[in-house]
Amino acid sequence: MKKHRLLYFPIAFLFFLSFADCAKRGNPSGGLKDSIPPVIVKSSPENYTINFKENEIRIYFNEYIKLKDLSKELIISPPLKYTPVITPLNTSKYIKIKILDTLKENTTYSFNFGRSIVDNNEENVFKYYKYIFSTGDFIDSLKLSGSIKDAKLIAPDSQTTVMLYEVNENFNDSIIFLEKPTYITTTQDSTQTFELTNIKEGNYLLIALKEINNDYIFQPKNDKIGFVKEYVTIPTDSFYKLTLFKENPEYSIARPKHISKNHILFGFQGNADNLYIGELSMKPEDFTKKTYRDLKTDTLHYWFKPATDKDTLLFLAINDHIIDTLIVRMRDLYQDSLKISAINSGSLRLIDTLKIKANTPLVSIDSEKIKVIDKDSVTVSVTSKIDYKYNLAEIIFNKTENQSYSIQLLPGAITDFFENTSDTLNYRVTTKEISDYGTLNITLSNVRKFPLIVQLVTSKFDVVFEEYLIINEPVFFEYISPQSYYIRIIYDENENGIWDTGNFLQGIQPEKIIYYPSLLDIRANWSLNETFILD
Repeated sequence: MKKHRLLYFPIAFLFFLSFADCAKRGNPSGGLKDSIPPVIVKSSPENYTINFKENEIRIYFNEYIKLKDLSKELIISPPLKYTPVITPLNTSKYIKIKILDTLKENTTYSFNFGRSIVDNNEENVFKYYKYIFSTGDFIDSLKLSGSIKDAKLIAPDSQTTVMLYEVNENFNDSIIFLEKPTYITTTQDSTQTFELTNIKEGNYLLIALKEINNDYIFQPKNDKIGFVKEYVTIPTDSFYKLTLFKENPEYSIARPKHISKNHILFGFQGNADNLYIGELSMKPEDFTKKTYRDLKTDTLHYWFKPATDKDTLLFLAINDHIIDTLIVRMRDLYQDSLKISAINSGSLRLIDTLKIKANTPLVSIDSEKIKVIDKDSVTVSVTSKIDYKYNLAEIIFNKTENQSYSIQLLPGAITDFFENTSDTLNYRVTTKEISDYGTLNITLSNVRKFPLIVQLVTSKFDVVFEEYLIINEPVFFEYISPQSYYIRIIYDENENGIWDTGNFLQGIQPEKIIYYPSLLDIRANWSLNETFILD
């Protein structure tokens, strides 16, 4: 009996230790992270309902969900005139859609939620859920697919809207400026591909829009557009490729502004290469004028003398075949005095020219009154000229590497329209060693036709160098600052020396641009040779 009692003590001690271990404090592991998106348990009415006559839809889930960026993600096709009320936006186990429109007869509607439906805790995405119904006897099931590219960029910089307009008795080309489309979708992720689904048989206009307002209406001033010139016939097995471009606005001229005693601004938009400003008001016998283009904005600077005391002046603006009569309200303003500044002093490449701008029209520059001295006190020969189109003075002299130059314009070197002359002006510029730059030699292969333009552009698509080719020959760019660049080729179809965009109403596609398939890393003291095989 005593032996049995002795056995109880170790058993009781072990039992006590087990409880003590259970009482220790610790952090719970929490288990595996939830990675499963929400699941729909039912819809009312059911998805793919025909003869739909309801004005409310409910979609139920197996867990709490929320709607994220719904205004950006939700695509309703065909678009509704009034945006439906969708609730709740915060945590819930269902989505309620309140339809405010009168729905079209015999039409299939699609509500694509994109990536907006996420679970409440981990925000696992229920991707591209579509709720579809038809107000007719069947669900339209035809589809169309394709891809989008940008005319000037490597790829579109954000999501693109793709639209179909039904070609029927009410259709005309201007419909895209006035009405929403028949069907709509967006490109997905980074692939820039699209698929329009639940389309009915028929003929359609296919367009793509990169919109600012997201109203599915083409606004040329802000939006990029891409289009297929021929109407699309559904059903189709074709894969459509659309190119986005920004149209040049139609030429128009704004109301002129009197901004100083002898200075009027004529703002415009569109192509104004041949813009001429004539005077309709009476002019004194000694009247003269000067005009030049603004460097940064679409503006023509108009200068005149002598000053006038009239309250209004009347002008004729002629640009090709377009003639406008313009009235300027004159004010009592001060006269401008001559002010001059350099726009690219500092470090110059050996191929650069020092350029000087003025706030009044330049009429002459005297090279005899310009002195250039290098760091060794050696005088450098100099010439100069005036760019009358943009009102710039250019100081031209030979430069060598790893040098510094002092440029002095003596009093009277520059004379303006009002016979004002410049005071003493001093500038300092430096040059780097040639080894601080890189060079690039490009050989073209499989060229379709000439002429073409070869451009070297930065990663932000700013043009650094370009060469115009009428025959196939190597292109050599030098004095390239080290960084990454793209090469792009422009097929100059109309042989005017520049890239031309498209126009929807005229059925004109933009001139084709082809990019070298990768960024080129230009290094200092490095020569790069590349063969560009065009497709």
